[in-house]
This record gives sequence, structure tokens and C-alpha cells, in this order.
Amino acid sequence: MEILKATGLKKTYGKGDTEVHALRGVDLSVNKGEFLAIVGTSGSGKSTLLNMLGGLDQPDEGTVLIDGNNLQKMKDEKITIFRRRKIGFIFQAFNLVPVLNVYDNITLPIELDGKKPDQKFIEELLTILGLKEKTKALPNQLSGGQQQRVAIARALASKPAIILADEPTGNLDSKTGLDVLGLLKTTCRKYDQTLIMITHNDDIAQTADRIIRIEDGHIVTR
Repeated sequence: MEILKATGLKKTYGKGDTEVHALRGVDLSVNKGEFLAIVGTSGSGKSTLLNMLGGLDQPDEGTVLIDGNNLQKMKDEKITIFRRRKIGFIFQAFNLVPVLNVYDNITLPIELDGKKPDQKFIEELLTILGLKEKTKALPNQLSGGQQQRVAIARALASKPAIILADEPTGNLDSKTGLDVLGLLKTTCRKYDQTLIMITHNDDIAQTADRIIRIEDGHIVTR
């Protein structure tokens, strides 16, 4: 069943000599529960596409539908709430709040939404991600791999339909990166979530259900 559909996405930055066509009419369909890897060279439009799919930026032309909801028809406040409830973001930079412990970092987006965390679900995530003994630790007391696991737990904690990950293993060594990816795949499959991930790592891309390559703002392989 299709959970995400992007049609005719175009995005241009700058004008005149500095004009950059980041996306040149991208069409993409993703099914519920699918693990999709997006690959391409630096500047090919990968991150721009991910930002459009997550509603972090708006296309100049085109539409993004998530679970039948048209992101382009939502006002700023509504799209912020929609993102918080339906989409989990994982970035190369862990973006943890340094003064909050592991547990509070994970539950922060839920509390910002005015909801109570599902305690049982959070504990399950902590166990799966190997963080149960680290709930009171601050980010600076964790290794890079542990910080990325906290970022993954935070993205999963609100039970979003889609996880968007931008080079989530880019700051990790190869073994830790593959371990973290394995945990991410396990949790997404367990909770029937869709995972869309940008990566430069061919080994990681090969673990996806499907790989698409983007170059010069176009999808060139599916």
C-alpha cells in the first residue's frame, strides 16, 4: 500500500549566475513498510528531496502526499504538527539537547506535542537499542554510536508512519554504522514503519529493499 507519493517536484535556489536547479521534476512512490535508500553524488539533490518529502521545505512546483495528506495544502502550524506526529527525522548530526538526559531527549518531541509518552513503548525501544542502562546519562557521557541510537529512539518514540534519515551513520565508524543501521531496520520492521534513507555508503544502500539514484536533480535509476 502506497504511503508516500511525490509528483513533479521542482526546486531552484538562487538567481542568475548563482541559480541551482536542485530538483528538476521528481516523481516518487513509496509503499508502507518499505526501506528505500537514496544515493547520489554531493549536490545531486538528495537532501533537498528528503526535505521536501518531510515538509521541512516547500517545492517551487509539485506535490507530496503522505498517507493521503497533501503537504502543500497545509499551513505552517498544521504542517509542524503533522511532521511531529507522522514523520521521524534522523540526521547525521545527532541534534541532542546537551542539558537533557537520554530519556528526556527521547520524549521531548512527544511532550512538546502536549502528550504523555507511552512508557511501555519507550522502555521497549530502550531495550532494543541497548540504552536501558543509559537513561540518566547526558549526551556528552555517550559514545557516538550511543548518541545516534538516542536520536533513532527519539525519531521512533512518537510512532511515526515514516522515518526520514539523512546520512544517519555518516559520523560513525563502519562497524558501529552497520550495527546502528541493523537496529534501525529491526525497529522499523517491528513497528511497520517506512524508512527512507540518504547514504553515500554502497554497503548500507545494498541492505535496502530498493535503491534509487538521483543526479542533477533527476532520479536516474529506480
